[in-house]
Amino acid sequence: QVQLVESGGGSVQAGESLRLSCRTSGINFKIHRMGWYRQAPGKQRDFVAAISSDGSTNYTDSVKDRFTISRNNAWNTVYLQMNSLSVEDTAVYYCQTTHKSRNDWGRGTQVPVSS
Repeated sequence: QVQLVESGGGSVQAGESLRLSCRTSGINFKIHRMGWYRQAPGKQRDFVAAISSDGSTNYTDSVKDRFTISRNNAWNTVYLQMNSLSVEDTAVYYCQTTHKSRNDWGRGTQVPVSS
């Protein structure tokens, strides 16, 4: 059974930093592309960042140069370092992967950013 468990969310002020973690189980983590998505209140869930098994990364434009995705294959964990947070980054952040042609998601972690 695939499990994705996010942690590290919490209330911050604009300009501060936060690091999210997503611990996985039930998959051969090192071969999986991992992603972070976010859903702001009243909006759809949107792509934030992803990291492939070879370490290559991509980001949505609004977080480039502020967010960094990374992975630790020994810990089966993917991270999202978020710097210079703004009110617009307020959302629930979800970890995602695709396993056996199915998208798997964590339950999310909340990141409220106040001005």
